[in-house]
Amino acid sequence: MRRDAVRDSYILRNIERDESDLYWPLRLEALQTHPEAFGASYELSSQLSMSEVKERIHNEPDDYILGAYTPDGKLAGMMGFKREYGLKLRHKGFIWGVYVSPAHRGNGVASRLLSEILERGKHLENLKQINLSVVTTNASAKRLYEGHGFEAYGIERNALEVGGQGYDEAHMTYFYNEKPGLNPN
Repeated sequence: MRRDAVRDSYILRNIERDESDLYWPLRLEALQTHPEAFGASYELSSQLSMSEVKERIHNEPDDYILGAYTPDGKLAGMMGFKREYGLKLRHKGFIWGVYVSPAHRGNGVASRLLSEILERGKHLENLKQINLSVVTTNASAKRLYEGHGFEAYGIERNALEVGGQGYDEAHMTYFYNEKPGLNPN
């Protein structure tokens, strides 16, 4: 099967609360296999009850977890989006919890998830930018974000510490239809 056909075979939609049994094992896998890539820890997250997990799953236009499902309904990847809260911050959103299971990597899943979130962001009133952080050693993720128009605006040294080792994070942003630093008013 052609790569485009494989990429297009995934169904993108929001993860629902009643799908916590699909979502949570994939989230825990992400935290356990790549602890340097997430602010949350496997150790604390694995102690959450399923009712707590369900409460964390939202399905709002500005607060959701986008899932990539295989045609047979398995969750292959995910990417969270949340709009900032507060009058002076509502022009920004952020991406969190990006993960694609190893069996589905290389099929364009993360790119499709990111494209979908950026497209949805266009339709959120007054949303001007989307931010994210990525560990600097994750070259493929940085290439993905840069390829979709994200720009690095800073490096936080030792942003995360795992097993006594510090990991730097690149802070990146995507701007909608506006040059950064210019005030249109």
